[in-house]
Amino acid sequence: MVWFAVLLAVLGAFCLAIGAQRQGSAVKADTGGLALSNHGMLRLIRNPRWVFGLLLLAVGMAMNAVALVMAPLTVVQPIGAIALVITTIVNAKDQGLSINRATVVAISACVTGSALFVILAVNVTQETHQVSSSDELTIVLLLALAVGLFGTLALVFRHRMSAFIYILGAGILFGFVAVLTRIIGKHLLEPNGLGILNVPWYSVVAIVAAGVLGSWFVQNAYSGGPPDLVIAGLTVIDPIVGIAIGITILGELRPDVHAVTAIAMGAAGSLAIVGVIALSRHHPEVTKRKKDARKAAGRVPQDVNRPQQ
Repeated sequence: MVWFAVLLAVLGAFCLAIGAQRQGSAVKADTGGLALSNHGMLRLIRNPRWVFGLLLLAVGMAMNAVALVMAPLTVVQPIGAIALVITTIVNAKDQGLSINRATVVAISACVTGSALFVILAVNVTQETHQVSSSDELTIVLLLALAVGLFGTLALVFRHRMSAFIYILGAGILFGFVAVLTRIIGKHLLEPNGLGILNVPWYSVVAIVAAGVLGSWFVQNAYSGGPPDLVIAGLTVIDPIVGIAIGITILGELRPDVHAVTAIAMGAAGSLAIVGVIALSRHHPEVTKRKKDARKAAGRVPQDVNRPQQ
């Protein structure tokens, strides 16, 4: 059962990688690197490349959701890190970019840090077979707080938020969604035969709200950064948040964990996040956008001060 879940997670990672690259290129072509508007979102819905990317993302997330029901969160979530490598290679070929050394180092930090974090987490955690109603409600309330916070930031600082902030918010929101998806999956499989009637309404509402806002954040991250950054944020921040919830709220941490192991987990998680930050600063597409912006800014004063003929 666990190995089949791992296979689904791997296939899901491939779908997520190709889907993210397709959507990212469609958003970039539509916005030209500017903030995504409501009208722009309507145009994207009619864009075949964006729709194809959406379908691949949906298939990838569905595979991941099934895998989450069949295996522990700490096993399934981090497998998506391989999507980062795939997205980087595909996007570089599509955009005609050369992958610089800083990008390789950043991606290596993301993959290495997240892999170490997961390996350590698997060895110090235990699967929770029964989630209490109070724990589920606590997760929903924390998610509601996160939705309110990031929603407010998006409204107030929409045109000043960087791609990294957008993907940070999306990663946190989808981390909560992954945990609630697994909990709901367990509700559906309860032996009382009630199926969907076992699922609390507030968990469904929370998943929908977080999913909508997280998806909007992802699209805005595409417009301001490369799809590699989006995948890096989702495959690094998402699982770290999911595992942290499993440890702190669901009681998945074993009681015999040594302090050295906890410190090592913190260091591994920090390395992965630093890799995401470095990728947001040194990716060749990001540096190219900065150079183009400086060139454009340098031409404006010259055009303004040029004497009229």
